Amino acid sequence: MSTQETAKQIQEAVQFIRSQSPITPQVGLIMGSGLGILADYIEDAVTISYSDIPHFPVSTVEGHAGELLVGMLSGVPVILMKGRFHMYEGYGAELTAFPVRVMKALGADRLVVTNAAGGINTTYSAGDLMLITDHINFTGRNPLMGPNDNAVGVRFPDMSEGYSRRLGNVAREIAKEQGFDLREGVYLAVLGPSYETPAEIRMMRTLGADAVGMSTVTEVIAANHCGMEVVGISCITNMASGILNQPLSHEEVIETTERVKSRFLGLVQTLVARL
Repeated sequence: MSTQETAKQIQEAVQFIRSQSPITPQVGLIMGSGLGILADYIEDAVTISYSDIPHFPVSTVEGHAGELLVGMLSGVPVILMKGRFHMYEGYGAELTAFPVRVMKALGADRLVVTNAAGGINTTYSAGDLMLITDHINFTGRNPLMGPNDNAVGVRFPDMSEGYSRRLGNVAREIAKEQGFDLREGVYLAVLGPSYETPAEIRMMRTLGADAVGMSTVTEVIAANHCGMEVVGISCITNMASGILNQPLSHEEVIETTERVKSRFLGLVQTLVARL
């Protein structure tokens, strides 16, 4: 797809969203599996189905509602994705990153990205929250492939601080104030949808990964490309394959996010207020 065609699609999505809400968001939020509960705390919210937004794909996974909300959270104008798109659903990397570019075009210059992840670090436990300090892209895909739009970002964007140190420090301070241990680590993204094998998890641990999931990296790459400041939070919903003597399931992911929702909500709501 040409850069002109992509820019046109972004503007058509932006125009539609602006026709639904007068709010100009400052912060974008992407909620992972089971984490869409934050949407219930947005005030003056306008809820838009993904299927109504030009060029938006539709979420097909349990725990991803497929709704975009524009409103106020902790006194800050925000735009929130209640559910995301994954490449394992059949969407290309560019399309999974499309909403990030729309958020930026609407006015958001900071992005809070969340996900459900499997714990690779054996000191972690299901229910931990992890501040993402860096990522490893094992998907084999990149949303910046193809022609580059120099009006959006440079051809070869720097990813040495893909996750903002400044915003990470804010998250650390909040966790300390709220009295819980915020883990910190490297998130490794795979294509999915099958869970990883025990051998793959051993390899990932050797490479320095602390958690693994099937999302996030394309969104963060696109956000950095267009100049957004990013903070990422993983909810460790289960220990990765081979660590515990039990099978993995998406039901466990949803159950764990339900159990830790109050801690997650407290962290993200306060984080947004201080961004």
